Amino acid sequence: MTATDIAPPVDESTVVLPAVKEPTRWRPNTRGWAIRIAVIAALVIVLGVRLATLGGLWADHISQAVIFAIIGLSLNVILGYTGQVSLGHHAFVGLAAFVAAHHITERAGCLPEEGCQYAPMGGFAVAVGLAILSGIIASGLLGIVALRIKGLYLALITLTYGFFAVNSIFEIPSLTRGGAGMPAPRPKLLITDHRFMVFCLAALAVCLFIDWRFLASRIGRAVLAVKNSEAVAASYAVNVTAYKLMAFMLSGAFAGLAGALFAYRRQIVVSNDFRFESALLWVLMVVVGGLGKRTGVVIGSMFFALFPYLIDLVTPLSDFLANLDRDPEEFTLVIGPALALITMIISPGGIAEQIRPITNWLAGNRFTMHPDGGSHHKPSLLAKLRNRSAPAAEESS
Repeated sequence: MTATDIAPPVDESTVVLPAVKEPTRWRPNTRGWAIRIAVIAALVIVLGVRLATLGGLWADHISQAVIFAIIGLSLNVILGYTGQVSLGHHAFVGLAAFVAAHHITERAGCLPEEGCQYAPMGGFAVAVGLAILSGIIASGLLGIVALRIKGLYLALITLTYGFFAVNSIFEIPSLTRGGAGMPAPRPKLLITDHRFMVFCLAALAVCLFIDWRFLASRIGRAVLAVKNSEAVAASYAVNVTAYKLMAFMLSGAFAGLAGALFAYRRQIVVSNDFRFESALLWVLMVVVGGLGKRTGVVIGSMFFALFPYLIDLVTPLSDFLANLDRDPEEFTLVIGPALALITMIISPGGIAEQIRPITNWLAGNRFTMHPDGGSHHKPSLLAKLRNRSAPAAEESS
């Protein structure tokens, strides 16, 4: 017997498993990408042409919608990313608006009563920066006190801060000029509603980019981990309070920018613009848009901002409200809670969940009505009630 005839010993206890190839992620071919790019380009062109041909009144309405979208992104950082509840955002936005208006009028010396029509561009830039800084500082100071707690108690603290700001800070005559309001003239470059609308859209694009990069960063992943489980995150040496504070301050920065834009859109700031009803409405628009989903939040926020003006386009409904001597903006406070309730019952993911098949397809995935395959789909309140009632029905039968 030669050496080549001797078989190597085989360990019968060893089990050799076949190699398993990891499934590759499906991506569209060149034609598929071309179709998606063409669709996106067509949407951008149509939207751009429509915005360019808007009248001055609707350009102002779009500016308001964009400001609401930035406020929605600000709240989404807290509600959607950290899972906390803030009912005092009207105080952050209002304080920033008064700071921006005060700097232009009192510090930069552009007094409308003395004939100043256009704010200096340098003073305008400084005012916007101060407004953002005021939002960061206010949210940071409140966060240091409040973010060691959560849930209902955090909501109560932010609500208390909101009432304190409205009834104390916003009543300081040197800051707000009392009931007369603080003027906030625009610079000459942004004096028309169309130009200011473009500026607001650019600010929204910057906020979307920052929000995207924040969520994709190490800090953003840590914030999401804290939201999922603070105990588990802390066990991996994640400073829970510090990361929640960072998110709170980013939210304050967005709120500060929105406050500055709010002031220069109206060109005057009065304390009645920032009431608790505004804070509640802003929370509702984030819920309807979809917690944690920036695209849905932007769409939902813009819808809430434009809703009173869309009512005016429906003549029967507009006439009905006129006969009741009601402002369409008051109707928003009625329809907002109703939409939030419907969202929680039928579609907890909000608008973002409804448009997700389209956004996923545009991002390069297959078009399917169930992007998660149904495995990670968050059940609605209605589905939970049905699941609970099913075992009871089987037992009774």
